[in-house]
Amino acid sequence: MAQTEMLAVAPDPIRNEDTNIGPIKRTPDSHFVAIPTMPSDQRLNESRLFETKSKIEIRDESFEPKTVMGDKSKHGARLTTEIGFPDPMSKSTTGVAPNVAYSLSPATRLKHKLQHTKDLIVCPGVYDGLSARIAQAVGFKTWYMTGAGSTASMLGMADLGIASRNDMVTNADMIANLDPHHCELIADMDTGYGGPLTITKTVNQYIRANVAAFHIEDQVLTKRCGHLSGKKVVSTDVYLSRVRAARAAIDVAQADIQLIARTDANQQHGYDECILRLKAARDLGADVGLLEGFKSKEEAAKAIKELAPWPLLINVVENGHSPLITVDEAREMGFRIMIFSFAGLIPAYMGIKSAYEKLKHEGVTGIQGSGVGPKQLFDVCGLQEAVELDEMAGGEDLKGVA
Repeated sequence: MAQTEMLAVAPDPIRNEDTNIGPIKRTPDSHFVAIPTMPSDQRLNESRLFETKSKIEIRDESFEPKTVMGDKSKHGARLTTEIGFPDPMSKSTTGVAPNVAYSLSPATRLKHKLQHTKDLIVCPGVYDGLSARIAQAVGFKTWYMTGAGSTASMLGMADLGIASRNDMVTNADMIANLDPHHCELIADMDTGYGGPLTITKTVNQYIRANVAAFHIEDQVLTKRCGHLSGKKVVSTDVYLSRVRAARAAIDVAQADIQLIARTDANQQHGYDECILRLKAARDLGADVGLLEGFKSKEEAAKAIKELAPWPLLINVVENGHSPLITVDEAREMGFRIMIFSFAGLIPAYMGIKSAYEKLKHEGVTGIQGSGVGPKQLFDVCGLQEAVELDEMAGGEDLKGVA
């Protein structure tokens, strides 16, 4: 396939001149630019480039100018883009090598999916490393870190506002960085854990953790799971101050992390109040809306129409306070993101409880004969990749393991 070759240049803060950082090739029918690996002597020192947040300009007369922003997080330098292509992870029509994904942060990939496709992004709820690895193995590329699941898994407590900011940041950081080159994490941020100063700090921590999106809500600080009774929400002014602080933190950081404005006001104040709050949050720059606790399918469909074309997320909790809406129904309604918060937690509870009861009463777990042993479990957790990495680096520690 014919390719168009372009030249990527960047301002060199030390030489005070543009520096060639290597060729960039794009196929005429591709949706995005691929940045291949280049020899080190052809590449601008990445740490210098990213520390100065310089802009890399892709110059080519046959294409509109594109800009790639440099950003350096605690996990190392990475490239993110400010321009939109339909789906940078798509391999269907591009014919571009998949290593282009390494050039885009998880937040940027998710942003592009929301802005340049009409796809419904379906996310299983994950709450620890194993549940995330299972979601990855099954084929899900976008996951949702549930606050209820994180609280139950990490602390053994009910979702009653017990999990702290540090608990949630630590869990999100671990999950988001299991495979940040190919997967995106949407994370619960509860109420933001305080006022504007605390919210700003929390947003920055989520950005550094490689979280792709987060939702912040209007419950009081002593909040509870969205599918428990007796919820109370703060005033509209306080809610909007949370959204405003989160938006400002993102803008100052020049980050692509997606801000999801969530309201739990339906239980206390009704549907109309939810719409008013979400419209105000949208006007402040929230990227996505989330009305928690729909009382009917008709209400869900109505919200899509009243807030269009703003993308909405729907949270499906089986046996919760809302009617069950299937993936096909959500897609037909026009939702853009669909999370199944308890998709991992409740089956895990049921499976573990069954094995423990069998052990208690029969003296065996029932695992024998299932075909799943330590090796199969560790394969899901990256055993083969670890062995290959050790071998590639010339190590001998893992020889014979896999």
